[in-house]
Amino acid sequence: MSDPISIFLVATPGLERLVAEEAAGAGFGGVTVVPGGVEVAGGWPEVRRANRELRGPVRVLARVAEFRAMHPAQLDKRARKLTWRDWLRGDVPVSVEAVCRKSRIYHAGAAKGRVAGAIAAAGVPVAEKAEVAVKARIEDDLCTVSLDTSGEPLHRRGHKEWVGKAPMRENMAAMFLRACGFDGSGPVVDPMCGSGTFVIEAAEIAAGLMPGRSRDFAFTKLAVPVADEVPVQPPVAGAARFFGYDRDAGAARGAAENAERAGVAALCRFDCRPVSDLAPPEGPPGLVIVNPPYGARIGNRKLLFGLYGALGGVLRERFPGWRVGLVTSDGGLAQATGLDWSDTLGPVDLGGTKIALRQAVIG
Repeated sequence: MSDPISIFLVATPGLERLVAEEAAGAGFGGVTVVPGGVEVAGGWPEVRRANRELRGPVRVLARVAEFRAMHPAQLDKRARKLTWRDWLRGDVPVSVEAVCRKSRIYHAGAAKGRVAGAIAAAGVPVAEKAEVAVKARIEDDLCTVSLDTSGEPLHRRGHKEWVGKAPMRENMAAMFLRACGFDGSGPVVDPMCGSGTFVIEAAEIAAGLMPGRSRDFAFTKLAVPVADEVPVQPPVAGAARFFGYDRDAGAARGAAENAERAGVAALCRFDCRPVSDLAPPEGPPGLVIVNPPYGARIGNRKLLFGLYGALGGVLRERFPGWRVGLVTSDGGLAQATGLDWSDTLGPVDLGGTKIALRQAVIG
């Protein structure tokens, strides 16, 4: 068993609680919500598992050192005492990032230079851009050194090659599905599916597929004691119960191709269909989840009231008993659906836009 370290799951602002719930449900210990994310206990095997298996985090940081530093010379001296070669390899370049807040060391560039110098002195090559990143955060004169064990952000599952306008990120989609109570059972319909993120995430959850099964991670480039064996997962079979529709034929086609690459095409159906032609699939009610345009990123807000009104009318008429999750930044547009929103999650930060998930049950 490896020595315990502090593992930090970076979360999208507004989704920290859901990431914590997912981590606790996956068997991680010491789960604590803190500003910016979630702390969990464990060692390098848990770092690997968090990257491979959790759907909600943005990235996984391993906090390997912490010390006081009141001025650059002290930062330099204490950084050089760290056992960098316990974590970093001499044949893998690393980049260095630094952030300073409320500290006597206030120049991030100077802090970055001191830490980079300490790493280079230990025999590890330093580059401006690299697959492995060392992050130094100095807050209230306390320097925390973390290793980014993910590399590319975790929403990049490795399957979505076709991307439309303003796509929903996979980690956010997974947490919105969780917030709506989706546990893998029951059908899911997205009337404006774009690149198919909600539908594909729902199918992967239902099939028990690891989100990180198809991509590489930065922890494989570290000098740490963790084996990265990915279990072979059999092809997914079954009847389609996750449905995505879009008025753009190219979007429906691209979403289907994304589902094929993800290995869940058997569970998904994508069609070119406007909202006016929306109809529930055969079988019991399930979840309609949708991320319509909301003016801030796509479309003219005034014209969108008609779209939201039409969506609400179709859902009330044809989807009795179904639950609805609507993601939007605009409360006025949400009200234009005519649905009785009983629960709201947010605000959630989507690339600087504050959005919220509203939920309703159609009577």
